[in-house]
Amino acid sequence: MTVTDARSALWIRRFEPAPDAPVRLVCFPHAGGSATFFLELAKDLSPDVEVLAVQYPGRQDRRKEPLVETVTGLAESVAAALLPWADRGLALFGHSLGSTVAYEVARLLRDKGHEPVALFASGRRAPSVHRTESGSHADDDTLLRALRSLGGTHPTVFDDEELLRLALPVIRADYVAAETYQYRPGPPLSCPLTMLTGEDDPMVSPQDAAAWREHTSGEFDVITLPGGHFYLTEQHAAVTRAITDRLAELTRPV
Repeated sequence: MTVTDARSALWIRRFEPAPDAPVRLVCFPHAGGSATFFLELAKDLSPDVEVLAVQYPGRQDRRKEPLVETVTGLAESVAAALLPWADRGLALFGHSLGSTVAYEVARLLRDKGHEPVALFASGRRAPSVHRTESGSHADDDTLLRALRSLGGTHPTVFDDEELLRLALPVIRADYVAAETYQYRPGPPLSCPLTMLTGEDDPMVSPQDAAAWREHTSGEFDVITLPGGHFYLTEQHAAVTRAITDRLAELTRPV
């Protein structure tokens, strides 16, 4: 195994191999999330789309590795890990913090000659929209209340002290990455960009969603679905359809 292969194996999970799929969808989880969040999506999109899910350090099978507390650090490592997979078109999908990481990975891949064929940003304001956040500094009780209010975490998790002991440092590190992120102006992407948002998401206003427009010179659309910040768990079929429709347009023979 080469150094490149070893790096890729650390960061990338392929749950449903689809060797004949014309495009791969790389999925980036939310703060505190892991690659398995996209397991059902991988099953639903295969064999037409091969899903690659990103696994950040510090969780699940990488729980003993040091946490990464910057978007830049995450993006640089993921972009390098994706190069062996760039023999087919890569589309990127990120949710919440994952949207910001996916955007920065898209820019890095573009600079290496592998711009993604599409970017799907979900549940996160545009990179150019700055807002002060301080969740990483909250005490445990306050942080847990905030997590409960957003949904996306199974209620039983909050009753498992051992699980919380493992999860809280991961969540804080991801919050630090989100809070310290600084957008660097540069040329927009040229790929199609689809922004997906929950109509009741307290973290993304319609203006925040629309601001993604300035980050691509390609096609742009906003899809608003019922639900809050984790609307995609309730609207799984609609999200899958939006991804499928967009990628079908891009891979359809001319």
